[in-house]
Amino acid sequence: MKTANLIKLPIEGMTCASCVARVEKALKAVPGVGSAEVNLATETATVALAEGAAPGSLVAAVRDAGYEARLAPAPKPAKDRSWWPAAAAAALTAPLLLPMLADWALPGWLQLVLATPVQFWLGARFYRAGWKALLARTGNMDLLVALGTSAAYGLSAYMLWRHWEHEPHLYFEASAAVITLVLLGKWLEGRAKRQTTEAIRALQSLRPETARVVRAGAELEIPVAQLALDDLIVVRPGERIAADGIVVEGRSHADESMLTGESLPVAKAPGDGVTGGAVNAEGVLEVRVAAVGAQSTLARIIELVENAQAKKAPIQRLVDRVSAVFVPAVLGIALVTVMGWGLATGDWEQALLNAVAVLVIACPCALGLATPTAIMAGTGVAAKHGILIKDAEALEIAHAVDAVAFDKTGTLTVGKPSLTDFAAFGLERSAALSLAAAVQAGSEHPLAKAVLAAAAGLDIPRAESARAVPGRGMEASVRGNRLVVGSGRWMRELGVDLAPLAAKAAQLEGQGMSVSWLANVTGAPALLGVMAFGDRIRPEAAEAIEALRRRAVRTVMLTGDNQAAAQEVGKRLAIDEVRAGILPADKANAVAELRRADGRVAMVGDGVNDAPALAAADLGIAMGSGTDVAMHAAGVTLMRPDPRLVAAALDISRRTYAKIRQNLFWAFVYNVVGIPLAAAGVLSPVIAGAAMALSSVSVVANTLLLKRWNPED
Repeated sequence: MKTANLIKLPIEGMTCASCVARVEKALKAVPGVGSAEVNLATETATVALAEGAAPGSLVAAVRDAGYEARLAPAPKPAKDRSWWPAAAAAALTAPLLLPMLADWALPGWLQLVLATPVQFWLGARFYRAGWKALLARTGNMDLLVALGTSAAYGLSAYMLWRHWEHEPHLYFEASAAVITLVLLGKWLEGRAKRQTTEAIRALQSLRPETARVVRAGAELEIPVAQLALDDLIVVRPGERIAADGIVVEGRSHADESMLTGESLPVAKAPGDGVTGGAVNAEGVLEVRVAAVGAQSTLARIIELVENAQAKKAPIQRLVDRVSAVFVPAVLGIALVTVMGWGLATGDWEQALLNAVAVLVIACPCALGLATPTAIMAGTGVAAKHGILIKDAEALEIAHAVDAVAFDKTGTLTVGKPSLTDFAAFGLERSAALSLAAAVQAGSEHPLAKAVLAAAAGLDIPRAESARAVPGRGMEASVRGNRLVVGSGRWMRELGVDLAPLAAKAAQLEGQGMSVSWLANVTGAPALLGVMAFGDRIRPEAAEAIEALRRRAVRTVMLTGDNQAAAQEVGKRLAIDEVRAGILPADKANAVAELRRADGRVAMVGDGVNDAPALAAADLGIAMGSGTDVAMHAAGVTLMRPDPRLVAAALDISRRTYAKIRQNLFWAFVYNVVGIPLAAAGVLSPVIAGAAMALSSVSVVANTLLLKRWNPED
């Protein structure tokens, strides 16, 4: 089915994993829906809707399922006042519990007066949501709480009415305490969940509200939303840069730490790019706007993080399968408990209390929160340090990577090679260099730029019919001759005799240089010269390789460079395997071979020619200094060109996945252990309520430990 629109719906009223399953089922049943994923932690649904389908049908489907939805974004919450229901319930419940410590009880009528508002006023939310669940012929946490507390309250009210004269034993404190503990747990859980979204809120806060724009020679302050491409904006010291752009005047430094994780300010001068949201330091900058709105770097970062947090990890499928049958199973266990105890002992009061304990402790809140809160915290803290994780699937794959393949140029090296040597044959050096520059004039390749830089000041003739030959080099017509610049392999294919400069080329390659050749192939192929290029290894590269080795991850370098130059870089960095002379089209095949040999493979690259290899790998990792094509093909984007972030990305993935497994373990343990204990009469409803509330809070609290992660630790 063709899908064109990705719609995000704020959902209200969800409380547990069963709610998530029901909302997803309702949305997927709507005609035109390709997929629907609901996140309990963010309380949103992400729906792929076919072009032409009515978005309003999504809202109707959610409401029919017993929940509320809206097409507009959720309004920003006002001051948090969600604490008061828990506080009011605690104030009314305390007098019911405190006398128990002194082994006496309040009069029955006073217990009724205190418990009733807790049950039917403060606990009304459970009845409303539980009733909607019943109408939808499903169950959820609210239904379990409503049934359990109503049973305890109803039994107490019945006993008080039947035995008014001699103060029977009542259980009002159990029903009131359960509701109080659940309300308290939901409040604490809400506070903790808000902390897991701090990264998104911090990124959103980077957006300036206004910009100072120069129009008709005057400075105007306008809303950022009104900026247009090529507007000239003025950024004063201490202000946030309003939009992505190019500096046209002024010198300063920009603090980009919230965007890239780079702690040091970055120098900015005319011609340099700046990113919206960064803080200008000491100088006044005039910036020509290059991207606005959804095309800005900050907007794309926020979208990427939000999408990652909204997606489900594959491990969540286990939770979905369990939650689909969980509530009906619990209701069945509760029925067996009450009948079994009642028939076996004849004590129907105790039988009912044991069933109440089963209903209360079984609420699957923790199951619904275990995975999404960990993903939100993990992707959020990663983004804070310059690591953008595309989705939950990439996060789950990264933790199990066995080998990392690196492109060389621009990834392990700086990517700005310089021409270190040029030997001509049959021509003056300057004449041969000017011809090489003419051929390379139309290329964006780093080696071509190095040739042009070296030929600055020379008379460079005009080239015609210039074209790049992938994996081989460039060719062009210069002064009526067909000239080529490229690899030794290509020269041999064209029949060029390289012998006159072969010794010189071998010497340069032995020094770790990359070599290219210049030849005239108009008639009989004639060698004109050989060029050597040097590219500095990134200062962080050796540390990055060592960090991967400590994690038992094998490292491989894939490059189109010659074998000698590649081996020199590999030796200096202690890379496990070097594969040289690989054409861009063959990199994807090389990655496929590594996957068969090494298991799960991550590919790290930064250029257009790396995109197929990034897509072919189990996990693609794109350097932020690279191209949009590479970033779209990658599961992880590094916002600064620091290869150490590769090991950091694998580390935060492992830690996040470990948190997911820990959370799911504890969520299941609470139910697997708690339900049998409650059915056996070991747990009272009050203890069961406390355990249920604690399960959700402990899962989210465990997740929040991820916020302390630092890639430098």
